[in-house]
Amino acid sequence: MHSEFVPLHLHTEYSLLDGAIRISDLIAKAKEYKLPAIAMTDHGNLFGAIEFYKKVSKAGIKPIIGCEVYMAPRGRFDKADSVGTSEKSFHLILLCKDINGYKNLTRLVSSAYLEGFYYKPRIDKDILEQHSGGLIGLSSCLKGEIPHYLAAGMTDKARETALNYRRIFGADNFYLEIQANELPEQEKVNKQLIELSRDLHIPLVATNDCHYLVREDSKAHDVLLCIQTGKTLNDTDRMRFSKDTFYFRTPEEMMNAFKDIPEAVTNTRKVAEKCNLDFKFDEFRLPKYELPDGVSDNDYVAELAEKGLSKKLGGDIPDNYRERLARELDMIKKMGFSSYFLIVWDFINYAKSKDIPVGPGRGSAAGSLAAYGLDITDIDPIKYGLLFERFLNPERVSMPDIDVDFCMDRRGEVIDYVTGKYGKDHVAQIITFGTMQARAAIRDVGRAMNVPYAEVDKVAKLVPFLPKITLGIALEKEPRLKELYDTNPEVRELIDIAQRLEGISRHASTHAAGIVISPDPLTDFLPLYKAPNDEAIVTQFDMDAIKNLGLLKFDFLGLKTLTIIDKAEKIINSALKEKDGDGFKPFSARNIPLDDENTFVLLCAGKTSGVFQLESSGMKDLLTRLRPEVFEDLIALVALYRPGPLGSGMVDEYIDGKNSKHSSGTEPTGSLAKLGLPQLNAILKETHGIILYQEQVMEIAHKMANFSLAQADILRKAMGGKNPEEMEKMKNIFIQGLKENKVNEKKAATLYNLILQFAQYGFNKSHSAAYAYIAYQTAYLKAHYPVEFMAASLSADMDNTPKVVIFINECKDMGIEILPPDINDSAREFR
Repeated sequence: MHSEFVPLHLHTEYSLLDGAIRISDLIAKAKEYKLPAIAMTDHGNLFGAIEFYKKVSKAGIKPIIGCEVYMAPRGRFDKADSVGTSEKSFHLILLCKDINGYKNLTRLVSSAYLEGFYYKPRIDKDILEQHSGGLIGLSSCLKGEIPHYLAAGMTDKARETALNYRRIFGADNFYLEIQANELPEQEKVNKQLIELSRDLHIPLVATNDCHYLVREDSKAHDVLLCIQTGKTLNDTDRMRFSKDTFYFRTPEEMMNAFKDIPEAVTNTRKVAEKCNLDFKFDEFRLPKYELPDGVSDNDYVAELAEKGLSKKLGGDIPDNYRERLARELDMIKKMGFSSYFLIVWDFINYAKSKDIPVGPGRGSAAGSLAAYGLDITDIDPIKYGLLFERFLNPERVSMPDIDVDFCMDRRGEVIDYVTGKYGKDHVAQIITFGTMQARAAIRDVGRAMNVPYAEVDKVAKLVPFLPKITLGIALEKEPRLKELYDTNPEVRELIDIAQRLEGISRHASTHAAGIVISPDPLTDFLPLYKAPNDEAIVTQFDMDAIKNLGLLKFDFLGLKTLTIIDKAEKIINSALKEKDGDGFKPFSARNIPLDDENTFVLLCAGKTSGVFQLESSGMKDLLTRLRPEVFEDLIALVALYRPGPLGSGMVDEYIDGKNSKHSSGTEPTGSLAKLGLPQLNAILKETHGIILYQEQVMEIAHKMANFSLAQADILRKAMGGKNPEEMEKMKNIFIQGLKENKVNEKKAATLYNLILQFAQYGFNKSHSAAYAYIAYQTAYLKAHYPVEFMAASLSADMDNTPKVVIFINECKDMGIEILPPDINDSAREFR
């Protein structure tokens, strides 16, 4: 049986450095308490709304999306302190009843950041009245306007304000909020709120203003407030909660606290029953590309792709290319993504028309022939065996994801173009959240607890420097840390509190690359945010939430290497023009041969300082061992130089296979080759008997087990996932397919298990090919235009002194003289 109490006032970790409740922990407690619903009401924002909604819904509990907004005492544009009160803002709880309420709430919290920010993001009653539909209001805590007036003895003002809020929300949608925090001033105000409720016939609700999950977390929350304000626990004049009662109370505790006025508790359930927000997560919300008159998006994308492909192939399109293009375009049409491809084509076309360097491709999009024809990518997917279904799977429809690298110096111009084309209210950058990681948590907590720096530093440095390390794992892995924890009470308390706060969101910032474009104003879908000292407007939702809402998201990445290539080309062409006059033939790194002998000599020698992806000492060592001879070797090299392959023996097996082929002229004899399956050996020929690419897993399933390429992509994903049921299902289908092709069951099962072993390290070949191409371009420049390339590299890293020193030393090793500054000859950059 469900509880009669529903928490309507609760702060998660997204009340940054104030709320200490993780959503997953909250859900576990809510299930334990048999709650029918929970509300999320973070301070001034909706940062976690989609994560909260999805996770709570999945747990079988009704999610209520809300916000504790800040109300400006006068107007939201008024930045002066209020007359008659010292408060710069009051608190008010807003809860969404439906999608209309959600849209109004997104507009309100957006306005709070974009128009009303003064210490806090504030709204006012004017804008609240315009956007009150579908919302329920609660009078909030002691910082609320009505409780504030009651505490100050301004009863008439409190009464007037309550009536005004009831008018704004409607008689059935405004409640006076009484709280159970055991503060003397709260108990006094509660009595006055009860009287006001009876006098004005405004119903009551009981809440607890939760900021942490259990009473034992109160000190950790106190430390969190110190981290927020830059204070220590020893500071007397700091923000603090004077009681340890702001935790997630049980329904029984709430019923007991309000036993004299039980309707305040049961009303919480009535409020919850009114809140029925229903998000549609299975819809795509794409902006429409503006088309020429009388042309459909499907026809236009086909026309552009065919023309572009013909140009790239130098005339007639071969049958295999034409068939592949038709198949891809048909899938794109059926999935409804023609507009998506046109939008990408348009901004890339703009960039190239303005000589803004664009990368050759990134991620699985390089596997699309349509993208190649549209000049979105520069890698021929047929030539290099790249698969469209690795990018877009018609059997599991999801939004395409074409990420694009731009020259770092000019990325902003492309964002400005997209903003101008689709409208400022339709385009924004995307927020990201920094979390309190293990070492940083130790340092933050130690500072707040006033633990001596040397002690904190000692503890922090004992946390192993490993990816995804937690303090719990650190205590297991590092005996010295465990000994300190067991023997030093101060260190034990430091680590215990740090563990309570570890992993929660610490701050918001702008994602380095993310851009969202919406068909209607963004505030119809999500709230907007602006940091106090930054003019950039960003979404309040992160990448995952935006994807869940079906909005169009791009990564516009700034890649310094493209800037280096561009600078080198400019230096080269300036010299060519000076030598040959206006009739000179411009050099472009996009037009270089991919079988250049000097380039491969440089690569085999490992002389790759400054060469994209290939300049680390480990990569140089791998280059000298592997000795690349063709471009395909570079594609493999990018895929091989990762922790998984390096630690699993795959690298050695690849090199042994490559070398044995040279010495004996036969195919290598790896574990897969020993199965004696000619079709398998043909698929693995280019990687010398190992499965290096995810696309190879797909090809094996397609050619040997009768999978469609779309089904093969589902198998690939299953092998990389953690769903045992899905894995077993796919295994049975795979083995049955092999048996139908005359492979016995034992050998089929062995093959499946070997694929599974390799698949955990398999890499996206499309991405590897695109980045190998950039690596080759920079190696070619260094081999043929060393002075120009090193000048460009130095210019691109002028603000990085250690890098400049490395490049100057490299120049000396190459026999290139670095001249001192000269007032007559020097320019702003190296040349």
